[in-house]
Amino acid sequence: MRSETVMLTAVVLGFCTTTAVLGLVNHLLPSGGQIKVVLVAGSNTYDNFRHQADVCHAYQILHNNGIPDENIIVMMYDDIANNTENPEPGVIINRPGGPNVYKNVPKDYTGKDVNKANFLNVLRGNKEVMKNIGTGRVLESGPNDHVFVNFVDHGGPGVLLMPEEEIMASELIDVLKSMSDKSRFAKMFMYIEACESGSIFDDLLPDNLNIFVMTAADPHESSYACFYDEKFQTYLGDVFSVEWMQDSETEDLRLESVNHQFQKVRTETNTSHVEEYGDIDIGITKMSEVIGYQRTPMERYSLQYNDAVPGHHVPVAILGQRIKQAKDSEEKTKLQRKLRDIMEGRKMVEQTFIKLLRSVIPSSENHQLFLQTNQRPDLTKKNVGCFEKILTQITKKCFSISQNPFAASHLHKIINLCNMVPELTLMEKVIHTCSGKPTLQGVV
Repeated sequence: MRSETVMLTAVVLGFCTTTAVLGLVNHLLPSGGQIKVVLVAGSNTYDNFRHQADVCHAYQILHNNGIPDENIIVMMYDDIANNTENPEPGVIINRPGGPNVYKNVPKDYTGKDVNKANFLNVLRGNKEVMKNIGTGRVLESGPNDHVFVNFVDHGGPGVLLMPEEEIMASELIDVLKSMSDKSRFAKMFMYIEACESGSIFDDLLPDNLNIFVMTAADPHESSYACFYDEKFQTYLGDVFSVEWMQDSETEDLRLESVNHQFQKVRTETNTSHVEEYGDIDIGITKMSEVIGYQRTPMERYSLQYNDAVPGHHVPVAILGQRIKQAKDSEEKTKLQRKLRDIMEGRKMVEQTFIKLLRSVIPSSENHQLFLQTNQRPDLTKKNVGCFEKILTQITKKCFSISQNPFAASHLHKIINLCNMVPELTLMEKVIHTCSGKPTLQGVV
């Protein structure tokens, strides 16, 4: 393990407040290091309100904990606060009756600048490439710093999604390895809110890089949205995110370790299995050396989310709620038509995967093998290369996963096929399956 001398710098993507300078000295490490944070809300559209709400809330915590804005990078599409569907322009809340977490959030990268290349270049500290894009700020961290990264968006087996492209597991792992090799931090902590987020790191992230990762879900399950609000007509938060943030606001972070927060959040998050990856030994680090601290924590507030739904079910659940709230038959009919369109789009995605599966494994020849493709296999060092090549081919020939997030819930079938048949055969079948088909877009 590296030296304990650490500098903490915060890069926040998608958060909402200015930094408190007074008392900052209380949040410097004993060695003189600093905390540096990157916060990313990787989605857009009003249905995904909760992702930017999570990130804005995270920013407010960091700001109130004394992390200066110059140590925080925020990446968020910024199409929610003043969206025409938002009943309170300029307001984003993360729980019912909660405060406006959008207020004063500095935004380094918004709109089309929220993309894979920019996110990875921010982590790499690639200042030259980021010049003239957004604020141009990148993670400028060194061997004495602690880095905290919070990424919130859709995901699937082996992928994190951005508005128009996918971040492959190997792409993120390669950047993390490079950062470690170049001594870009003393310790790094990542909190990932996404479906199947554990698949990005399980068996793929080495445990000797001084990187601790906490994920909202294990490799085979969805993360969950919560707090449907009748006024905002959307889900305000995600279960894992609101749990770790409540703990961060109400505990004395000078006494609480990362390990303790993990155990607490894992217990309180009853919708999915919160997991830890990487170098879990550095979990003994106090939370105050990861996200700063307040001398007087908040009183614990109530979190009740009996309405939690899997991330991939959110668009359908929102429409179901809006149909119930519809004020007249005309509005109800319009919403029902929109719901039918979504279900038809999902059916087209499912049919594409079924056609691919049948082309590789005709059910008449091996019905049992065909059924096995619905199992949830592990993404490993052995099959990740095949999986990512086939996924790239699917996004070129069939449809973008990031622009059709529902499709991410079917990617385990590709891992299964990679375990069953040669990569070249699978590649040919993808081309044949999707040739001449219109490109799908907007299947949520």
